[in-house]
Amino acid sequence: MNAKISGYLILYGVFMILLGGVGYLSNPEKAKTALMAGGSFGALSVVWGVLWARGLCWSRFAALATTIVIIVASTGRGILGWQAVTEGQSEKLFAACLITVMLAASIAMLIGLVKSLKLRPAAVSAQANRAPEKPEPPESHAQERPT
Repeated sequence: MNAKISGYLILYGVFMILLGGVGYLSNPEKAKTALMAGGSFGALSVVWGVLWARGLCWSRFAALATTIVIIVASTGRGILGWQAVTEGQSEKLFAACLITVMLAASIAMLIGLVKSLKLRPAAVSAQANRAPEKPEPPESHAQERPT
């Protein structure tokens, strides 16, 4: 398992939780979805990272699926947020920026996940194609006698 990408996945999850909290604190009355989305998807990403680090292979696909869902949701909400900003609703600027940061982080995480999934099969096939090592014959403990 790639310990580096599982660590990045944990950091990404914590970052998403923090962004969800910042979004909620910026407007507690209207930004409950930011807290729920950032918190739940961030927590899932942390769980997937921990499970990946422990060697559970299926967690990498769960992480990939979760990240894709975050990207789809962030893209839709980001488009709506930036449309509102361009229509003169300046109070939506902070939320649009926050969603854009979430989207950028999610795209970066997706790229890392895809790269790590591409590396795994190559490493496995390289090990499978390698010839097994022959065990060395045991050394004889009997001493040779001069003749």
